[in-house]
Amino acid sequence: MIDSLAAVAPGRPLREGLDRILQANMGALIVVGDGPEVLAICSGGFLLDAEFTPQRLSELAKMDGAIVLAKDASRIARANVHLVPNPNVPTSETGTRHRTAERVARSLDVPVISVSEDMSIVAVYRGDMKHPLDPIPRLLNRANTALQTLERYKNRLDTVSGSLSALEVEDLVTVRDVMTVLQRAEMVRRIAEEIDGFIVELGSDGRLVLLQLDELMGGVEDDRRLVIKDYFRQGEDDFSLEEALTLLSDLTTEDLLDLKGVAEVLHLAGPAGELDTSAQPRGYRLLSKIPRLPEAIIEKIVARFGTLQKIMRATTNELDDVEGVGEARARAIKEGLSRLAESSILDRYT
Repeated sequence: MIDSLAAVAPGRPLREGLDRILQANMGALIVVGDGPEVLAICSGGFLLDAEFTPQRLSELAKMDGAIVLAKDASRIARANVHLVPNPNVPTSETGTRHRTAERVARSLDVPVISVSEDMSIVAVYRGDMKHPLDPIPRLLNRANTALQTLERYKNRLDTVSGSLSALEVEDLVTVRDVMTVLQRAEMVRRIAEEIDGFIVELGSDGRLVLLQLDELMGGVEDDRRLVIKDYFRQGEDDFSLEEALTLLSDLTTEDLLDLKGVAEVLHLAGPAGELDTSAQPRGYRLLSKIPRLPEAIIEKIVARFGTLQKIMRATTNELDDVEGVGEARARAIKEGLSRLAESSILDRYT
């Protein structure tokens, strides 16, 4: 459906053609795809094989039949076609044009677009899904409201993430602290995902929304991944980082609010499932904040020392002994961790 909505987004020729049909108070039934499975349900009409233009689409919509476009909507394959989908395919629509559109979309893996002449509504069908196209001003309002919500959640995420950094430095982290950060990060990711859908539907009108989203989401995905990498218990039933990320993404909103349940799902809870159990970070997240420190070097440092506290207590010579670090980089790591520790603690207590 996302691909289908991108094809009818503002700025695309197909959307311009649909707008012309609406402005002329006409209806239309358009199938985007001219493969053998589509031609098998076509009856009558005439073959065009002409280059697609918005003007041609609106002119052909004056006829009652369906219009068949190429898969990439670059050409108009047929016009005034009578579509004969399987009548046994269930449909919840009542109008003839919409019933046909839903049955074709459910029978074949192609987008089908219906334009309602009476209600002036464009609906995109794909598989079992139906998505009416909202007017651009309404979409922009919804996107801006979602951006404001995202900004509030992102500010809260920055606060709890900074608090976690200070607790890691002081070796006072509990499972509850980790889960609070992960919960907020996942909420932020889900709001951003919803805004992504608006951006796709807005097309060329969504450029400013995209810029704001990119600015707000900078580093969130990496932090989310590194927090899990720091704390999930390895070696349990071959449980991997990728599985943990997938499980977190698949949780329902109600399940996400239950910190204890999420901790158990991600293998982060303590032995008795308690959230106040102490937790030891491996150090991936704080080390990643040191400028120009490659991920491969971070992996070797963590493999050598095991926990963040041991890394922070390591001398420059001990860091220098790690393959690929070197004396200059060892000093940079020590200085970087010292600055991070100082700033994190200051932020927490001031």
